[in-house]
Amino acid sequence: MLSDNSRATRGEPRVALITCSELPGLDPDDRLLLDPLAERGIRVEAAVWDDPDVDWAGYALAVLRSPWDYPTRRAEFVAWTETVPRLANPADLVRWNTDKRYLRELAEAGLPTVPTTWLDPAADWALPPEPGEYVVKPVVGAGSLDTGRYDLADAEHRQLAATHAKRLQAAGRWVMVQPYLTAVDTAGETALLFVAGPGGLRFSHAVRKGPMLVGPDYGVEGLFRPEQITPRTPAEPELAVAERVLAALPDGPGRALYARVDLIPGPDGAPVLVEVELTEPSLFLAHDPGAAGRLADAIAARLG
Repeated sequence: MLSDNSRATRGEPRVALITCSELPGLDPDDRLLLDPLAERGIRVEAAVWDDPDVDWAGYALAVLRSPWDYPTRRAEFVAWTETVPRLANPADLVRWNTDKRYLRELAEAGLPTVPTTWLDPAADWALPPEPGEYVVKPVVGAGSLDTGRYDLADAEHRQLAATHAKRLQAAGRWVMVQPYLTAVDTAGETALLFVAGPGGLRFSHAVRKGPMLVGPDYGVEGLFRPEQITPRTPAEPELAVAERVLAALPDGPGRALYARVDLIPGPDGAPVLVEVELTEPSLFLAHDPGAAGRLADAIAARLG
């Protein structure tokens, strides 16, 4: 347990920012929350999610931030969330959101999503015969790890794509295969950040994420692939899709402390949902001068 606020006093409410053992002092972006929370009279501590010595009941609120080592231990992680008395975001949202098959539900609800082939661990994948670029990735994952881009017009890439899927399946993991949306190479991906406010989740800020997938998956050192991030003002159609996505969350958007909606232009230029992240998304607080303060206000409001 690492206390991040030397100005804390016994009378201040304690809030845990939840991380993993590889980042015991928090991700640098999350550390931008420390001063705003201290200014609001809140004592902040970094806490590693699987540290058996942490007394989670002792916190007025525990906020999931960077537990980025959970994908290969999802069952353990989800079971742990159910033991934390005051968790943001709630455990049932974490269970739903950490398996990307939630995208099937959103597609069935009429949301624009990337067409996806879903492969259970025992499934045989018949590669599409027509040329085109495809993305292969696990259904449970974070940081774009175990994710590759394959040009199926290339014989070597076809073999590598099949091997990639089989490797994930051999580890007991579900696999998702999607067409590569080429607009990401020019327009990039828009990540829209929302934090809790009066009436539910409210738009905070947005960033542009540059393309990350340059080819087959050969492995990445660390917890995530490096990202190219710049501030962005979202277009009205992007805001509209994001609001529709949030309205379709289980039991609505009112329970989440934060959410991130990632969109890429589809073949017709209209925004398509890539992911809605409710568990441990990077919030890119450094890319908007008021973002950390807005999240600190949302945390303070949860404390009553």
